[in-house]
Amino acid sequence: MADRPLKKGFTTGAAAAAATKAALFFLLSGKKNKRVKIRFLNGEERCIDVLKIEKILKNTARCIIIKDAGDDPDITHHAQIGVNLSLLETHKHKVKIIGGKGVGVVTKPGLELAVGEHAINPGPRKMILEAVDDVLSDLLIDEFQDILVEVFVPEGEKLAEKTLNKRLGIIGGISILGTTGIVFPMSHDAYIATIKASVKIAAAANAKTLIYTTGRRSERFAMQIFNQFPDDCFIQIGDFFKASIDEAVRSNQIKTLIITVFFGKSVKMAMGFEHTHAAKSFLTMKNLADWAKQICSNEKLVTNIQKANTARHALSYIYPDFPELLVFIGNKIVENAENFATAKLSVRSIIFDFDGHPIFDSSGALVS
Repeated sequence: MADRPLKKGFTTGAAAAAATKAALFFLLSGKKNKRVKIRFLNGEERCIDVLKIEKILKNTARCIIIKDAGDDPDITHHAQIGVNLSLLETHKHKVKIIGGKGVGVVTKPGLELAVGEHAINPGPRKMILEAVDDVLSDLLIDEFQDILVEVFVPEGEKLAEKTLNKRLGIIGGISILGTTGIVFPMSHDAYIATIKASVKIAAAANAKTLIYTTGRRSERFAMQIFNQFPDDCFIQIGDFFKASIDEAVRSNQIKTLIITVFFGKSVKMAMGFEHTHAAKSFLTMKNLADWAKQICSNEKLVTNIQKANTARHALSYIYPDFPELLVFIGNKIVENAENFATAKLSVRSIIFDFDGHPIFDSSGALVS
């Protein structure tokens, strides 16, 4: 039986737009909608359920939506995203969008938003404005009071602890994100957005060198080695080998990348995978055995690698007896990264063993 298609979800920005639409319609018509139809920025539409809607002041309504990330792994999946929407006394036909509890504030330059603004990105802001326009159009209202939309996330501060917001200089809560409003399963748009923002912040701080790591552990070891660099220069790229290099090239300021990686990921990077997901493990071990045969001419090593269960297991046969294989892998990382960068960046690669010790450095500085 075939697997079911992966379910698309909607972003925190789309949830805020849906809450805006339901709250404004309630204030202007007196009717509570159980569902609202939202138009995403790519033209698609979706009906979104309303969890709660109530009037909290004479001219203020509160609406809460449960964010649904579909089948995409997301820390905000099932989070409550709310809006307090107020009709003001002024009649300048303006809509003001601010962040409330659980929505972070930008404290570093380099993002799409200015320092001091609430972290509600341009895509969500546009969706909120379009939601307002839809309600006014549906109710045939041409002249309207100014509208204040306060987006809030009750558990936002707690959720933000699981993100890189603090590193990005977003303090006090999560970001309200989304380029189209749709969460595509396994697209990892949020991760790529974080890489993009991290590169921008580093560039805004005049960084010329970035240290790429694949996660928190490799970052911790890299920070111990390169402690002369500020935290902004360290960027966790996850599985996004090529996409992260593209962002560095796009900045036009970054000149050097130092890629620090554990052995398992290093082999995938050496193979030239743009995305180094674990699903490619079978190919990784096969290629590693082929390289061992080609470079080391040691049949026992080849056999051991072929029978190895994991990259850690394979490394136990390779290091320290066959450093030439590590040299090949490390240099292939540099070659592939520089190819992705179309020769616009200088790249250095460092491979860690599984205890965080450098076992290869393309510069030769850390490993003799």
